[in-house]
Amino acid sequence: MTRATPPLDVLIVEDEPLIAMDIQFMIEDAGHTVLNTAASLREVTALPEAEVPDVAFVDIQLAEGSSGLDVNTLIQERWPNTIIVFVTANPKKIPEDFAGAHGVIAKPFSSHGFTAALQYLQEGVSEPPPVSPQPGSFVASPRFAETWKG
Repeated sequence: MTRATPPLDVLIVEDEPLIAMDIQFMIEDAGHTVLNTAASLREVTALPEAEVPDVAFVDIQLAEGSSGLDVNTLIQERWPNTIIVFVTANPKKIPEDFAGAHGVIAKPFSSHGFTAALQYLQEGVSEPPPVSPQPGSFVASPRFAETWKG
């Protein structure tokens, strides 16, 4: 697997416009690029396949009655090297195996908590293992931790 290098290209899948804007601001403030935002599975499906995100932040409950779990599956099929992090107020809806995703940031989150999680993700994605301690705002899946071994 080719490792991503900063600045990271990020996809935001969030149906609450204010939360999506807040996440976008924090990502861009950290020096990364937001490739696209989407509010539903249909909108993610319509995104250009050539624009490959390094990281996708995905809410669980999305617009149009769609699910972040379905978005997760689509991203894994379309962009298999994309790191997927659920950002949700409903972490109990995530399967025990994270449905193949790499972690979760629980809502509500603080700006500091999200930024710390983003830094940790950048380290884990770009030059594993992360040198920063895992922030309390981020829970890594066992699969993600495995990618740090080589």
